Amino acid sequence: MTMRPIVRFGDPVLVTKTAPVTTFDQRTEKLVRDLLDTVDAPGRAGVAATQIGVGSRVFSYAVEGRVGYVINPEIVELSEELQDCDEGCLSIPGLWYGTRRAARAVVRGVDLRNAPITVEGTGLMAQCLQHETDHLEGMLYIDRLSAEDRKRALRDIRHSDWFLPADRPAPTTSVRLPGAFGGIG
Repeated sequence: MTMRPIVRFGDPVLVTKTAPVTTFDQRTEKLVRDLLDTVDAPGRAGVAATQIGVGSRVFSYAVEGRVGYVINPEIVELSEELQDCDEGCLSIPGLWYGTRRAARAVVRGVDLRNAPITVEGTGLMAQCLQHETDHLEGMLYIDRLSAEDRKRALRDIRHSDWFLPADRPAPTTSVRLPGAFGGIG
């Protein structure tokens, strides 16, 4: 089991669009295994490859008993019905903001054999599919916030105990992850 460390806000990989997977080999299998192992921690709903420092178009999910992965995912359908979500992200730990997402989402991609797969969901699963696909586009959920809320989020990040600009000394307290749910991904 290889649980990989999560890359945090400020790392350029999080805002860089990923490359599609074109080779389906042992390296790709290892990436998928690592993503599945990494999402398999309490409070995690999804992990994109960028969140473990890899610029490949792959994510894993673990939502309400459904566990899996998608290689080269593309959102092919979003409902017109919207849902208001409290959204968090493992790469922006401990901070949650109201985010509007489609209530239903459908993602198409491929599996490790390059065979087509489709994953669809409503509620939290729809939120996860959209959130993780955004990561692979180089977008964080705070980019979807209103200008006022995004400004507040960036201020909260700067004041968090895990964000460490070069001119600020290291905090003397340890980082504490949020309660039961650490974030979508």
